[in-house]
Formats: sequence, structure tokens, C-alpha cells
Amino acid sequence: MKHKPALKTLAALFCLILSASFLTTQAQESGKKLFNDNWQFYRGDLDLKEQDLQNANWRAVSLPHDWSIEGPFDPQWASGTGFLPGGIAWYRKNFDIDSYDTHKRYAIYFDGVYKNSDVWINGTWIGRRPNGFIAFEYDLTPYLKQSGNEILVRVDHAQYADSRFYTGSGIYRNVYLKTKAPAHFKTWGISFQTPKVTPEEAGILITAAFQNTLNASAKLEVNAALKDASGYTLYTESLPAETLANASAAVTFKGIVKSPKLWSPKHPNLYTLTLNLLKNGELIDSQTQQVGFRSFHFDANTGFTFNGENMLLKGVCIHHDAGALGAAVPKEVWAERLQILKDLGCNAIRMSHYPHQDYLYELCDEMGFLVQDEAFDEWARGKNKWIEGWNVGTPGNDGAFEAFSEWGKRDVQDMIRRNRNRPSIIMWSIGNEIDYPNDPYTHPVLDTGRNPQIFGRGFKPGNPSAEALGILAKELVAAAKEIDTTRPITAALAGVPMSNETTYPESLDLVGYNYQEYRYAEDHQKYPGRIIYGSENGDAYSAWKAVTDNPYIASQFIWTAFDFIGEALPWPKRGSEAGILDLAGKPKPDFFFRQSLWSDKPVLYIGVTDSAENAQKRRKIKTEWSGEAGEMKYIPFYTNADEVELVLNGKSMGKQPVTYADNAMPHFKIPYQEGKLEARGYVNGIVVARSMLQTPQKLKEIKLTKAALPKVITESEVLIIDLELVDKNGTLIRNEDQEVNFVIDESLVLLGVENADQSNHRSFTASTQATYNGKLRAYFKKTGRSGVLKIIPQNKKLKSRSYTIE
Repeated sequence: MKHKPALKTLAALFCLILSASFLTTQAQESGKKLFNDNWQFYRGDLDLKEQDLQNANWRAVSLPHDWSIEGPFDPQWASGTGFLPGGIAWYRKNFDIDSYDTHKRYAIYFDGVYKNSDVWINGTWIGRRPNGFIAFEYDLTPYLKQSGNEILVRVDHAQYADSRFYTGSGIYRNVYLKTKAPAHFKTWGISFQTPKVTPEEAGILITAAFQNTLNASAKLEVNAALKDASGYTLYTESLPAETLANASAAVTFKGIVKSPKLWSPKHPNLYTLTLNLLKNGELIDSQTQQVGFRSFHFDANTGFTFNGENMLLKGVCIHHDAGALGAAVPKEVWAERLQILKDLGCNAIRMSHYPHQDYLYELCDEMGFLVQDEAFDEWARGKNKWIEGWNVGTPGNDGAFEAFSEWGKRDVQDMIRRNRNRPSIIMWSIGNEIDYPNDPYTHPVLDTGRNPQIFGRGFKPGNPSAEALGILAKELVAAAKEIDTTRPITAALAGVPMSNETTYPESLDLVGYNYQEYRYAEDHQKYPGRIIYGSENGDAYSAWKAVTDNPYIASQFIWTAFDFIGEALPWPKRGSEAGILDLAGKPKPDFFFRQSLWSDKPVLYIGVTDSAENAQKRRKIKTEWSGEAGEMKYIPFYTNADEVELVLNGKSMGKQPVTYADNAMPHFKIPYQEGKLEARGYVNGIVVARSMLQTPQKLKEIKLTKAALPKVITESEVLIIDLELVDKNGTLIRNEDQEVNFVIDESLVLLGVENADQSNHRSFTASTQATYNGKLRAYFKKTGRSGVLKIIPQNKKLKSRSYTIE
């Protein structure tokens, strides 16, 4: 089957230090500031007695902080969470309040604490939140004083085998301290909707909810203003607002914006919405958010329409970790990762299988990704959690389900409140693979037909009935729609044949199918009103053809974009290698295969393997041109060109038209000869792309792979350093891995070193690490000191080169 997307110009390389335009925090609240510094951490449990707290061996940490990634890796822990420990730990912070005002309100906001967090302020317990992925806030005002305040957070992750994937442990996301006037906007109290959007005009509907904590009624005024990127005000209005003592209230604005610049993946145009709360003409509270105008629609027959045009969702699934950084991933690292996905041709992201870091959604708004936000991986019943290895041995059954009956509806509503104004989000998912057959739900239909992904095949009368799925789904959908009716509610189904026997699918606006492309045509005919999309998919060519050949299928979400910790095979593996990029965010051969299908830019990749079968099936592909003279080599290639020519040491080895098929991918077969192997991609007889491999020579040096470090850095707090072992020609040497010791000055802190080896168990924060397949990545953070930053990667055999930045 021929495939040929339109070709455009080559993508520019992204810089080592990411553009500050990606790193600005767009959502702002007056009186809200980061509260991440000067915390103390204790690994273990404590008694709240003052003597125990003072005698504990606390150590200083900055947030976000994930204690699980500190290890050590050990087979006594669970493969599901990467053979890393959980446990119980405490955090403590002593602080004063600048310009303390007894008439103000003070609150602390956590973007996520994994998990079962309890919080005390000055000895008083103020709340518990079981869910480790949900943001939450507590009022500190009644217990606060001007100086000598102490906040304590106990985190209980003693059930370390509580997940099918790596969660991390601790206060692993941002924390904020808020100062508020007695009358103030509610947290997540601003709603921005666009009831109708066309290129000519857009309607806006803004609801501003606020709270009055005074003991008297208050007459207030709320002002709304919408500005474009240049600062021009397109809409502004003021409304009077009156509230009773200690009560909540809301005002609603309606307006029209002419000729809006629409938000889209290619043109993520954003507007600034500012809400001001005034009392007697004086500003007492303000909130600013980035919003956008776009329209979209899902249809059972025509798929997905965005801003009036049919669009395919070229999506990937992601987890929240990034190898050596665990779950405490800086925004700069996610900005780089998303830029790589842009270069892939990806336009959609599934936040599997929980709400992610706040700044990740900001980046999706700014960079142009369509987002599915997802709430749960299990509901009222626990799933199998693998201990010894994925699908190996006897699973455990600990998990988040224990808190679902009390917290489930609130969790899904808080997920939506937090992100409902983001133009990037196009659907809310209430769950992933809740219907995994016999894990735990069952149904007699499992004794018949085609039912993939079954743990323990066949109907299991002792397991809970699948009928409960429809009941629970209906309740969650209703809870979600209490907060937002502008986006469809979905879920990712693993056991579609079983769920079809229940009311589960009909409770949803969109029905996601995980790895069940074979059911698309059958179910589309059987349930003509059902909107079906691929919610989680493998990367077979036929899986993509199931999208392009069926106009009623809108999407593919590849599992996964990146390798991740957890869901591991037996020890010594520590994570999943399902990604098309590795733990360090570096592309694998499958990345370029996907890029050749999705990208509008010229793509050409060649690799080397040892058999025709491996070339045809995209297996064991390497990018190293070496061997014995005359030895037969197989050269697979991935491209969106019309045809490819292979040239060895200046001699053409022939041309091939580009035709893809499962288990029959294109490739050349040639005898090995030392030198240069080049591929040329042609469109209409013109070379549009080249790819080259060169026989590696003697290892010469450790090389920085980017063109150069910047001379001066200002905005970014995080440095990302990539190193490769190379010969005199700059060719990567994969088979002579070396120990590298990073020497840095006091201006930097080493956050982690990642070599992408899923069997590596060294401490990520150790300054010495080995390369893997010739590569190594290190993450550093500025300490705040000005001057020259110096990094020296040392090796006993190779010449060291220092890198300095002002």
C-alpha cells in the first residue's frame, strides 16, 4: 500500500537549552507563589511528639521530590513499579509570612502528592488526600502566625505494589502558597467557554465564582478582560456582585469576539483572560489564564472535525516519569520531549492513566497538542499488580480502589475543574481498561468468540459481574458533566466484547478501543450511533491503516511515546521498552517508521539488520555499518518519499519504490563493504532527503552531540547534556561503553544521569555512570549563583573537555 504525505521543509534542530517561550507559566493568581524551597525530608515513619520530630535525621530537599527514584533497585520490590521502594516518609517546612496580615487568608496548594497524604500546620491536622495524582488545597488561616510556622506532610506509600506502572513517592509536584483577600475567587472557580466558534466570530461565556469569608455582606465588582497576543483588548465588561456573609457567589459574562485567531495544533493561538475582583473600586483579587478559541466535533460516521476540517488524531500515550528523574520531571525536560513529539508529526497526547503535572498542560496549550485527560486506572475493584514480572507469577491486589467509593466522584470533578479552561483538552476519560477481562470483572460471553487480553481465559463465576461497569460509569459520567458539558466523556476499553454485554459503552460519549482494531468494522455496523476511536494502539502498519481506511475512526494513540519505569519484565529489567523513544528521550528505529507515516516533512531513515525476516518485521534494527567483507547485510528504510536509492562508497546499489505492509517492510540486501552507506529519498525524481551510515573507526573522544552549548543562559533553570562516544569522523561507537564522571562546580546540582539501559541499577544521582550503546544524558539545575557554570565529563582513557556557560 502506497503512502505519501505532503512534503515540506526539514525540521530545525532544537537547542540544548530550551526557548524561554515554552517555559513561561501562563496561569497566574495574585498572591500565589511557588513554595518549593527549604523543605526537610525524613525517610521512615515518625510519631507527632515534638521530641521524635526534633530527633529525626532530617535532610534538606527542594521540591518537586520523588524519593522512590532514589532507590535502591531491588528484586524484593514490585516489577509493576520498577523494582523501586515505596514506604512512608515525612516532609517538614518552617517558614515565616512576609507582610503578615490578620485580615488576609492563606492557603497551601499541592499539585500532587503520592499518596495518602496527611497535612498538619502548627500541630493541627488539616486534611488527607488518598489520590496521589490529584491537586488539592487547604486553608491555613485559622492556624497561622507571622513567624515560626511549621508545616508537616506525612506520605504513606507503604503499599509499594499498588500500581501497574511507576508512580513515584512523595511531594513530587509543585507546591504553592497563596495569599488571598477575605473576598476572593475560588480555586478553579473561573470557567471559560466558547459556545459557538467560527472564523468570523466567537461567543464567550465566562463564569467567575468567588467566596466571601467576612462576617458581613459585601458589595463587589467583577471585571473581565480578554486580550490577544499583542495586548489588544478584544472584550471587557464589569458586573456588580453581591454576596452574603461567609458565602459563595458567581457572576456570568457573555460576549462576542470578532475574527478570532483560532487555536490549533499548527497554530496554537492563545488569548489572555483576566478576572479582577474589586471592592469599593480597590483591586482585591485577580486571576489570569491563557485560553483559546477552537471548535471540534466527533461523529459516528465521519470521525473528528476540528475548526471545520476533518482531522486525524496522531496520538501517543505518555506516563509522567522521565527515567533518571523519576516522577519529579522539570518543565524544561517536558518541553524538550514535546518538541521531539512535534518533530514526529504527533498532534495528540493521552495523559495515561491519571492527571499529570500542571505545567505539562500549559506546554500542550502553548505548543499545540490535543489532549485526552484521564482520571483512573481502576475504580471500585483492584486490578492485578505484577510483583515478579509482567504477567509472571502471582500478582498482588493493592491499589487506589480502596478510596474510590469515598473519593472517586470528587477526584474526577477536581481533575476537570483544574483544567477545564485549557484549549488543548478535547475529552475527559473516566478510566483505562477498567473492563480488562477477569481483572477482575467477568461475564459469560468470555466463554465465546474472540476475546484478547484475558487474564485467566473464560468466564469466572467467582469474580465480580461486569454489569457493575455500566452502573459505575453512569455515576462518573454524571459527576463529570456537573462540571463540564463542553467536552465528551470517554473511557479506554480493553474488553470490548464483554463491555458490549453491559451498559458501559452507552454511558460514554466516545468509546475508546484499546488494541482492538479488528472490531472496528463489526462494531461500527452493529452500533451505528457509537463513536469509536483508537484509545491505545500498537505501532503495526495495519493499525494505522485501520484509521486511514475507515473514515469513522478518528485516531490512534500509540503505546507509548517514551520508555517508562515500571510494567517491567522480570528482574533485572526495571521498566517497559514499549516506547518509540528511550528513557533518555532518544528516538529508536520505530520512531522514524512512525515519523514517515505522520510527518509532513521529508523523512528518511536507514538501519542494518542480519536477516530479511528482521528487516521485513522491523526487528533488531541497528544504525551501525560494520561487519566482515562480503557478509550479507539487510538495510531496512523508512521514508515518506516515492522511492529510495542506496549508494555504497559512491556506487549505486539500486532504487526501490516505497511500499509498506505488515511483515513485508521494504529493504535492500547488499554485501558488506567498509566505508559510507548513503540512502537518497526521491519525490518526482528530485532528492528530498538523505541518510548516511559510516563504518566506525577507533574510539577517539566523548563528544557533546548538540552543535554547541549556549554562551549565556538566563531563563532556563535546567541544563540537559547529551554525550556520545565517537571516532575521528564523529561516528558513534556503540560497542565500547565507558565510565564517565561528571565534575561540576557549586553553581550546579546534578539531578540525574540516564543511559537508557533498562537493566541499569546504579543510583541516578551518582556522578559516575556508564554510557549505553555509546550514549549518556545528564540533567543539571542551577543553584541560583551567578557567574560561570562548568561541567567536565571525565574518563580515564579519553581526553576530557570542559564546558563553560555564563
